[in-house]
Amino acid sequence: MKRRIKYTRSDVIFQAVNTFFLVALLLIILYPLYFVVIASISSPTEVAAGRVLLWPRGISLTGYKQVLSDNDVIFGYRNTILYTILGTTINIILTMTAGYALSVDFVGKGPLMLFFSFTMFFSGGMIPAYFLMRDLHLLDTVWAMVLPGAVSVYNMMITRTFIAGNIPQALFESAELDGCSRIRFFIYIVIPLSGVLMAILTLFYGVAHWNSYFNAILYISKRERFPLQLVLREILILNKVSASDMANTDPELLAQMQDTADLMKYSLIIISSLPVLILYPFLQRFFVKGVMIGSVKG
Repeated sequence: MKRRIKYTRSDVIFQAVNTFFLVALLLIILYPLYFVVIASISSPTEVAAGRVLLWPRGISLTGYKQVLSDNDVIFGYRNTILYTILGTTINIILTMTAGYALSVDFVGKGPLMLFFSFTMFFSGGMIPAYFLMRDLHLLDTVWAMVLPGAVSVYNMMITRTFIAGNIPQALFESAELDGCSRIRFFIYIVIPLSGVLMAILTLFYGVAHWNSYFNAILYISKRERFPLQLVLREILILNKVSASDMANTDPELLAQMQDTADLMKYSLIIISSLPVLILYPFLQRFFVKGVMIGSVKG
């Protein structure tokens, strides 16, 4: 028989207060996202008047139609997908290979680790980085978005610790007896056993590339190579949509255009965030295992 746990009055009060606090915190965190969703499908007049609080009013898909008909948004979406896939692939390849190499003992490993650690705290700065990209002729190219920061030293050290702690050297020694080289051992044994690690790294690198816009500001000047986040920045901050029509003198038309521009902002936020929101549930099961990566085990 299962033993029934008896709760005291103080335990019940604590559970009630704790549950109330956590639910309230959850609602506070989720409401901004919920508001953006309902505002994106509501009438721009209702949103501008502040009457959209809990439910959408005057259902309208005008914002999504305007966004999907904007060539800058379409090109930005295409470019961001390209930058994310290519950049994440480069990140995973370099991080896994460097982490595996540093997980074994070799001459000069200590100074090399100090060199990598140094870059975590000191860098050349923005201007030398721009001159480097210019001299390498990478400005206004895809590589300007994916090569800077191709390896995160922090992630590389986590990878090294994971491989060293979960894949024993004895496993390589036994494989070596069968004629397995280091490269074959890495491809056929290390990578299959590092699925959890690679899933976490893919999520971290992928989200970073998807949200990246600062490199585009520095290195990209051609509009056809703008990432989606730079297009979103123009609409949110520079108000590109309404600024192009300020010469119109009709106040009612200007107000209508401003409402449509505001509605486009909500719609574009949803569209730009949708891939990440879809990706998280599929990789969430790796978080419990991944949170222990690199930790000290007793």
